[in-house]
Amino acid sequence: MPLRAERVRFGHAPLVGGPRLHYAEQGDPRGEPILFLHGWPDSWFSFSRVWAHLPPRYRALAIDQRGFGDSERPDSGYAIADLASDAAAFLDAMEIGRATVVGHSMGSFVARRVAEAYAARVARLVLIGSGWSGSNPVTREVQAELGGLPDPVPIEFARQFQSSTIYAPVAPEFFERIVSESLKLPGRLWRAVLEGILAFDDRDQMSQIRARTLLIWGDRDALFPREDQDRLVSAIPHARLALYPETGHCPNWERPGRVAADLDAFIQET
Repeated sequence: MPLRAERVRFGHAPLVGGPRLHYAEQGDPRGEPILFLHGWPDSWFSFSRVWAHLPPRYRALAIDQRGFGDSERPDSGYAIADLASDAAAFLDAMEIGRATVVGHSMGSFVARRVAEAYAARVARLVLIGSGWSGSNPVTREVQAELGGLPDPVPIEFARQFQSSTIYAPVAPEFFERIVSESLKLPGRLWRAVLEGILAFDDRDQMSQIRARTLLIWGDRDALFPREDQDRLVSAIPHARLALYPETGHCPNWERPGRVAADLDAFIQET
């Protein structure tokens, strides 16, 4: 199901003491808010296929995190804690007290940090393709490949990386838009943000997460294994796992209908 462009509203939110963030919004402006946080090196568009299936009663908001998409690209501030601070400041700018926070991949680390540091702002937490830690053999191998990455980033490199994260086929026009969005991230920020991901370690803080948590994971995920999911379920109070068979690292791209249905059901039951 394609996203109907007329349903999506766009804007820029200036953050107090931070960058201007580009964001997309869909649904009832008075509805229950859901904040979507994309992965590396993506943008708000990473959730567009999910939005096509999401009931319009929700107020869905997705930001381009600092440096990504059409947001400002400051020289610094790319640690996971900085991105989490931006997310909380965005909620302030939109006058939203609490929201369900949904994060994919890198965005799942940001969402976890929001739930840990700004617990009162998180009604529920949904982690898609998350990992026990940002540093593992796969992510360290990717980091090594970025050493000589030129700027602008070659389209072949972006296409190869993005294709390596999926298992179930996606529409070619959707995938090419994903690639074009990732090319908005300058080469220096591909490196800087990944360094922030690898440095992130909240294993001693996950027990502080109070929000009910849903983990969504594809059993063909090439970045974060099943063992990580079991550790996360054990470490985060009130967490449970939804396993997606024959699905890679990006269920929000590969199984958007199920992700939207699971998200809706999770909100309704909690």
